[in-house]
Amino acid sequence: MEERRRWEEMDMDCLVNIFQRLGLEDLTLGVPFLCKSWYRASLDPLCWRVLDLEPLDFMPWSKFTKRFMTQYSLHHFSFSGFMKLVAMRSRGSAIELRFPPVFGASMHDLFHASSDRWPGLKKVVLPNLLMEDEVHIPELVAKWKELELLEMQSKPASFSEMVTEISRNCKNFAGLRMFGSIKKDDVLAIVRLLPKLKHLCFDKSYLPKEQLLMIMDGCKELEKLSVKDCIGFEADEEVMRKTSGIKIFESEGSKLFDDSGYDTDECDPLYVHVI
Repeated sequence: MEERRRWEEMDMDCLVNIFQRLGLEDLTLGVPFLCKSWYRASLDPLCWRVLDLEPLDFMPWSKFTKRFMTQYSLHHFSFSGFMKLVAMRSRGSAIELRFPPVFGASMHDLFHASSDRWPGLKKVVLPNLLMEDEVHIPELVAKWKELELLEMQSKPASFSEMVTEISRNCKNFAGLRMFGSIKKDDVLAIVRLLPKLKHLCFDKSYLPKEQLLMIMDGCKELEKLSVKDCIGFEADEEVMRKTSGIKIFESEGSKLFDDSGYDTDECDPLYVHVI
C-alpha cells in the first residue's frame, strides 16, 4: 500500500496558508509543539497579522494560563511577557490588534503596540483603562500612522485630544466605535476633525437627539451609523429623514427615556450601559 503523505511534510507555503487562519491560542500552544516543520511555519509573520487577544482568558487560574506556563516552563504568568512573545513572533507584521475588554492590558502593554512594534496597525480594539491611563491614549494613537478603525470599550476622558491626534496622524482613518455619554463637545470634535468618517458606532450610549443630528449634518460621507439601544432619542420622522442618505442606519432599541421613565437629559456617565 502506498504510504500517505504526512502532514509535517507539507510544503511550507501551504502550512503558512493554513496557520494564518488560526487564533493565538493555537499559534502559541498548539502548532509550535507538534513538530519542527510546523514550528518553523508558525514563525512566518503572515501567521501573526491578526492579533486577537479577546477570546483568551488571562486569569491566573484559567486553562489557557496554566497550559501556557507548562508549555513554556514558567513559574508564573505575565501578560506583558505574553505580549513580548507575540511581538517577537509577529516581527512588526500585525495589521489588527484586539485587546481583552477588561483584564490583563495596562498602558505599558499598549505602548508595546506602538509604532516601534507594529507600525502597520490598521484596526485596534482598546480595553477598559483606568482614568490615570486614559490621558496617555492620544499619545499612543498618534503612533499608529496607518490606523483605519478604532474601537474602545468606553469613551476616554481625553477623547477630544485623541480625535485631534487621529486627525493629524492617521490619514486613512475611517471608523470609530465606542460606548459612553456622548456630549456636544465630543460631537463637535468629530465633525470638525473627522468629517470624512465612513463608519460610526455609538451603540448602548447616552446620545441626545441634538448630538445625533449634528453628526449626520457634519459627517456627510458616513456609510454606516449604528446607534442601537441608545438613550436620548427616538428614531422619529426627522431622524429618519436625516439618515436617508446613509447606506446602513441602525437604531433598534433606542429611546428617549430610560426604563424608569426618568428624563436622561442630565445623564450621569455611570448610568450608561457598558458591555
